Amino acid sequence: MPKDQQNLVRRSPVVVVMGHIDHGKSTLLDYIRKANIVSGEAGGITQHVGAYEAISQNAAGEKHLITFLDTPGHEAFCSIRERGALAADIAILVVSAEDGVKPQTVEAFREIKAAGIPFIVAINKIDKPNADIDRTKTSLGEHEIYVEGWGGDVPWVAISAIQGTGVPELLEMIQLVADMADLKTSTEALASGAVIESELDTRKGITVTLLIKNGSLHIGNFVVAGGAWTPVRYIEDFAGHKIEQAGASSPVVIVGWNEIPDCGDSFVTVTNKKEAENLALTQAAAKRAAQPKATSVPAATQAADKRKPGENHDTEPITLPLIIKADVIGSLDGVKFELAKVKHDKVAIKIVNEGIGEINEKDVKLAQSDPQIMILGFNVIPDKKAAALIERSVPPITVQTFKIIYELTEAVKAALLAKVPKEYIEQIIGRAKIMATFSKDKDRQVVGGKVQEGLLENGAAIRIIRREAEIGRGTIRELQQQKKRVSEVREGYEFGTLIEAKAEIAAGDKIEAVRTVEKTS
Repeated sequence: MPKDQQNLVRRSPVVVVMGHIDHGKSTLLDYIRKANIVSGEAGGITQHVGAYEAISQNAAGEKHLITFLDTPGHEAFCSIRERGALAADIAILVVSAEDGVKPQTVEAFREIKAAGIPFIVAINKIDKPNADIDRTKTSLGEHEIYVEGWGGDVPWVAISAIQGTGVPELLEMIQLVADMADLKTSTEALASGAVIESELDTRKGITVTLLIKNGSLHIGNFVVAGGAWTPVRYIEDFAGHKIEQAGASSPVVIVGWNEIPDCGDSFVTVTNKKEAENLALTQAAAKRAAQPKATSVPAATQAADKRKPGENHDTEPITLPLIIKADVIGSLDGVKFELAKVKHDKVAIKIVNEGIGEINEKDVKLAQSDPQIMILGFNVIPDKKAAALIERSVPPITVQTFKIIYELTEAVKAALLAKVPKEYIEQIIGRAKIMATFSKDKDRQVVGGKVQEGLLENGAAIRIIRREAEIGRGTIRELQQQKKRVSEVREGYEFGTLIEAKAEIAAGDKIEAVRTVEKTS
C-alpha cells in the first residue's frame, strides 16, 4: 500500500466561500473568525485568496476545525475562484436574499460543478427589508441550482452574516457534509497539496501560502511546486504564529523559495535538497513542454501583416507598453484579466514586464529606456531607491499606483485613447457650378459661377469636378459678389473668384469647397 494511503485518519474540511460581489462572503467569514477584514478592502473587493481556520461547536458541544478559503467574487478574479474551488472539499455558494442570482453567482456555480465538490447554498441578508427567500430559491432554480424542498437536493441555510443569524446552522451543515464526504489523511505521508498564494516580501523574500491536503509538513523538509522549491526552515500558521509541524487541511506560510511558484500548482514534500532540485527541474521542463508554442499576436500586428504587397510596411503597429507590479499573484491575475478587455483596433496593450512586489529600480530603468512605458502598481508603491530615481528621471516617466482595479483600468483606457492616431476627413461645405471663365495666368484663373449648395469661403480648398470625376484641386484666393470682395458667398448667389489650381477650369465644371476636420468616431 502506498505510504500516502497508510494509517488514514479523519481530517477537517476545507471550505471555499464563493458568490457574487457584495453578496456577503467576506462579512460571513468575518463573523465566523471574529476578525475584521472587510473594512480594509479597497472597493469592497477581496483582492486575493486568503486561508483561515475556525473552530465550530455544534449543539452537543463538540468542537470541529474548519479551514476556510476566501475567494474574490468579482469577475476580474475568475481564475482565483477556480483555484479556490479546486483546492477545497466543500463550497458555500453565498446568494443575496435581496438580489438573487447574479452573473458571478452563475460563474461560481460552474466552477463548483467543474471541481466536482459538494456545496451548500447560504441565502444571506435575510435581515434586509427587501429579502425574499422564496424568490431567491426561484432565482436559483431558474439557473439549475435546485435546493432541498424546491425540487432538488442541494442543502441550504438562511443566514444574516452581519447579525450571525443562521451561521451556527451553516457550520453544522458543513460538518454534516464533511462527514458524508469521509475526508481522510495519512499520518505517515509527507505533505502534499496546493499553492494558494504567492508574494514577494522585500524583507523575507518569496512568501507562499500552501494548503496541505494530505500528510504532514515538518521543519527540515523540502517543498517543491512546479519548478520552484524551498527548504522548510520554519512554518507559520494562518495567523502568523511559528509552529513545528502542520497537518492536513492546514493553511501554512513558507518563506525562502528559489522562485515564485504559480498559484494553483500542486506541491509535494521531499526529504533532501538534491531530490527537491531534481524534481523542480523535471517539473519545470514538463511545464515548458506542455505550453503551446504559438504566441498570440496583437490585433494591430495582425492587421499590419495582412497588408497587400506594394503598401507601405514601414509603419509599426502602435502599442501602449506597460510594466505591471502587484502585491500578490492573485492581484496580478485580476489586473491582467481586466486589461485583456481593454481593446482598440489601432492601439494594442503590450505588457513588457510584470511581477509581484514593490516597484523597484529595475522597473524604473526599464521605463527610462522607453519614455512611452507606463508603470502600474496595484496595491504596491515604489521602494525608496525607485522613488528617488523616478523623482530625478529626465524625461519624466509615468508611474501610477492603485488600490481599486477599475481605477487602474480606467487610467489605462485613457492612456490608450491618447495614443490613438488622429484621423481627418474632408467635409464638403459648399458646391457651385462654373458658368464662365475670364482669364488664366499660369496656375491662377478667374472664373464666375453660382453657389448651388452651402457656401464658398475665401481661402477654402476646392475639388474641381468634371462629368462627376475629380480632375484637380485648388484654393480660392479671392471671392467677389456683385463686384465687391467678400469672405463668403452663400447658396443661390452668383460670384466671381480667383482660384489657384494646376487643372484648367472650364464652363460647366463644378467646384466643391471642402474643410478638413478631425474624425470623431
